[in-house]
Amino acid sequence: MQKEDNLKEIISHAKEYGFVFPSSEIYDGLSATYDYGQLGSELKNNIKAYWWKSMVQMHENIVGIDSAIFMHPTTWKASGHVDAFNDPLIDNKDSKKRYRADVLIEDHIEKIRQKIDKEVEKGLKRFGDAFNEAEFRATNPNVLRNAEKIKEIEDRMRETLENNDLEGVYQLIIDLEISCPLSGSKNWTEVRQFNLMFSTELGSVSGESAKIYLRPETAQGIFVNFLNVQKSGRMKIPFGIAQIGKAFRNEIVARQFIFRMREFEQMEMQFFVRPGEELKWYEYWKDIRIKWHKKLGLGDENYRFHDHIKLAHYANAASDIEFDFPMGFKELEGIHSRTDFDLKQHEEFSGKKLQYFDPEINENYVPYVIETSIGLDRMFLAVLSSSYKTEQLENDTERAVLSLPPALAPYKVAIMPLTRKDGLPEKAREIMDALKFDFNCQYDEKDSPGKRYRRQDAIGTPYCVMIDHQTLEDNTVTVRDRDTMKQDRVSVDALHAIIAEKVSLTHLLK
Repeated sequence: MQKEDNLKEIISHAKEYGFVFPSSEIYDGLSATYDYGQLGSELKNNIKAYWWKSMVQMHENIVGIDSAIFMHPTTWKASGHVDAFNDPLIDNKDSKKRYRADVLIEDHIEKIRQKIDKEVEKGLKRFGDAFNEAEFRATNPNVLRNAEKIKEIEDRMRETLENNDLEGVYQLIIDLEISCPLSGSKNWTEVRQFNLMFSTELGSVSGESAKIYLRPETAQGIFVNFLNVQKSGRMKIPFGIAQIGKAFRNEIVARQFIFRMREFEQMEMQFFVRPGEELKWYEYWKDIRIKWHKKLGLGDENYRFHDHIKLAHYANAASDIEFDFPMGFKELEGIHSRTDFDLKQHEEFSGKKLQYFDPEINENYVPYVIETSIGLDRMFLAVLSSSYKTEQLENDTERAVLSLPPALAPYKVAIMPLTRKDGLPEKAREIMDALKFDFNCQYDEKDSPGKRYRRQDAIGTPYCVMIDHQTLEDNTVTVRDRDTMKQDRVSVDALHAIIAEKVSLTHLLK
């Protein structure tokens, strides 16, 4: 309940301070669509910059593209999306709510996993420093019993999903006595498949021949441009192509704020490698990507890997980086070994060769692909939710603070004249004019200093600079740190270096 309340607080905070608004709100909104406000757009762009620079700028063998949302409809036939891009759908007859059947089962497994964690917590309390967690997990009867339950459920789930056995999926839900999270009812419909692609008509004449799709992923725009990029960029295997762009899925259950939406943004990189070397590169990118996340300082304990129970039709290995959202551990990023499925499919359906001549082994081949795919909106929620907190201060007051990674914060510094007279605003503007070329600054002169500090804490501004009468005498200002609330008197000449030290992307990229 505490986590659910936390999500409600985050949603309220995001709207109040201009991070995220319900879309079309004056018309009572549109389900599962949101608009990023003035601060949300800045935070989102900073996340994009961190990903793009770390992926493209820091790797000389990775380049970026921006492909079209509309693609030839045969693209989606070749990729398998027309025939296989489905989710198992189930309805509860009493609550009239619709769910993904596989997610219901995964949530049930997670509850059992939480029982194991509670047993481990009890063991830690009982044995203290002498506690051996690995041995406890390997020998404790309750842990072993629940671990066996999880294995049995996962094995059954894997078998039914891989065989497209919808009746078997339904029977598993019945056997596990899974109830509707909303009503508690176990009165379910049968399970059926639901295609997730949005279709539309191209041009002025409607009909089957004019039917195209909004892309459900950005990856195919990379695959169909494989040869264009490879030849024009003189790229040598191994190399990668990165892209940030919108994707669209008609989700069965679009909920949990911006975690699952029908219009969302992806940051994807496809890395082309020699056949036979794909699993080496798969492990390499798993390691690179988890380090990228942990550098942000959101808490190492908030991440875990989760290997897929059911592999996608194109994959021979797949794992998710999960993050501890307010809703619990959920997928944040996927790392997949896609084999040569995509390029071979596009070869077959287009009649064009999509091969690479490798001069080192004097051989033509269709490259294998390692994919890293992260949901930008989910990344936004991970950063926002882990940074939001309320703190009790010594004077019995409370502050809401967004301890955002400084490099991602919408504003890096707030410039504040103590009063609106005596030449202080003019001096403050002079300082801001010098800083704004390198840092996103906000000028703030309304209300008392305390209220202004609270306002900047709430939007995550790392530094506040107060200009007072002493500034006019000796060219020094007071710099306040968001996280520690410590205030230091520094020279105006030193301001740029002090701010840059904390807010630059450079230290994240190193």
